[in-house]
Amino acid sequence: MMKNLKPIIFLFAICIFTACKDNKKVEEVTEVEEVVEGTEKKMDMSISLSPKSDSTVEGTVSFSQSDGVVNMTANMTGLTEGTHAIHIHQKADCSSADGKSTGGHWNPTAQPHGKWGDETGYHKGDIGNFEVAADGIGTVTFATDQWCIGCGDDTKDIMGKAIIVHQGTDNFTSQPSGAAGARVSCAGIIE
Repeated sequence: MMKNLKPIIFLFAICIFTACKDNKKVEEVTEVEEVVEGTEKKMDMSISLSPKSDSTVEGTVSFSQSDGVVNMTANMTGLTEGTHAIHIHQKADCSSADGKSTGGHWNPTAQPHGKWGDETGYHKGDIGNFEVAADGIGTVTFATDQWCIGCGDDTKDIMGKAIIVHQGTDNFTSQPSGAAGARVSCAGIIE
């Protein structure tokens, strides 16, 4: 009987050792996944705005991404005094003279056009309006965790899109674009 008990104890010890070893591997993998998930690629980029629709509007748009938030700063010159709209559009194609080669507003979640954060819906490209003084200089700053730079998530990734500055004001209600008027400047967000 003692002879039969030794192999059983030996098999039991192997099972316990193997189970403990497998649990340790699971814990190690979990730690690696947490490190990978906690490591974010920081991105910075700056793109040039080019005049469209016979305007003289030009400037730069800078993006930076850190801790899951994308910050955007647009600096423009050559604008008319008053309120102007700025949006992200579907395609990074600024080839047409009127900027319409960029398509409509970027709207990956198929929402109605509206003011950013509106409960009834808004496009991910609906950045909004900004004021310009008589000197024609405009500046926009914007930050959101609803965008990313090059993350591959079709509902968040701004790569392959365009920034459009409009001649007029976005009224936040007209569908699908807010009736903001001519596209006076364009920049493609290209990787």
